[in-house]
Order: sequence, then structure tokens, then C-alpha cells
Amino acid sequence: MLPDTVHKLPQSERFAYAKLLAYMTRVDNELTVEEMSMFEQRLGTALLSPKQRDMIRASLKNPPTLEECLNNLGDEAGRLALRDAVLMSASDGTVDEDEREALEEIAEHLDLHPDAVKRLLAWTVEGYAWMQAGYDLLNDLSR
Repeated sequence: MLPDTVHKLPQSERFAYAKLLAYMTRVDNELTVEEMSMFEQRLGTALLSPKQRDMIRASLKNPPTLEECLNNLGDEAGRLALRDAVLMSASDGTVDEDEREALEEIAEHLDLHPDAVKRLLAWTVEGYAWMQAGYDLLNDLSR
């Protein structure tokens, strides 16, 4: 896993970050294996206590409102959460309309550039293509 800065955030912001990701897993009313994998990876970077992790995982079944998720989310935590929400939304190969609307609402709440979600999605597509090239390279290395 690449180094990140999520663990440097105050505890309340790490919790809010994780809560927002839990919200995003359920926006389209389906939780794919890819989204769950990404969620668990990102939850690990938040370095939450076992009790807090249990609370966040409970949010997967009973998601909080978006407004509740945005509470205690500072500027840096918000940008990191939006980035990771984009990664998670795209992890199953598509970003549906409900996910896109939620991402746009988050970006607007954070007062980001109007094209923030579009740019993050383009970056995500490039990143996934890079990862696929790595898998292809590994397969090519086999005898």
C-alpha cells in the first residue's frame, strides 16, 4: 500500500472520513466485493480503535445521512475522503448516477472546483489502467 496522510488527521476527522466511506458503499444500494475490499483497505489507513471500526462497519448496514458524514470533516480529511470515495465508487468498473451525485454533493460541500469530481475520476481511470498494466506485466513475466 502506498503511504498516505489519513493517519495524521485528528481522531474525530479519521472517524468522519471512515463514516463517509461507509455511506458511499451504500449509495447505490449494492455493496460489491471490489467496494468492500477498497473500504477495508482505506479503513485500515484510518487507524481507528476496534470499537470505532465496529461502529463504522455497522454503518454499512445502517448508513448515516450524508449531512451526518460531513460533520467533523475538515478540509484535508474531506479532500482525502472524496478522493477515496471516488476510488471506491469506481472500483466495480462503473460510477452510477447516484454515486456521481453524492460525489458532486461532497465536492460542493467542500467548496472544491466545479470539475473536482471529473478530475478525480480521470485520475482514477489512469490509476486503474496503471494497475492493470502491472498485472499484465506480471502475467507476461511467467514462463
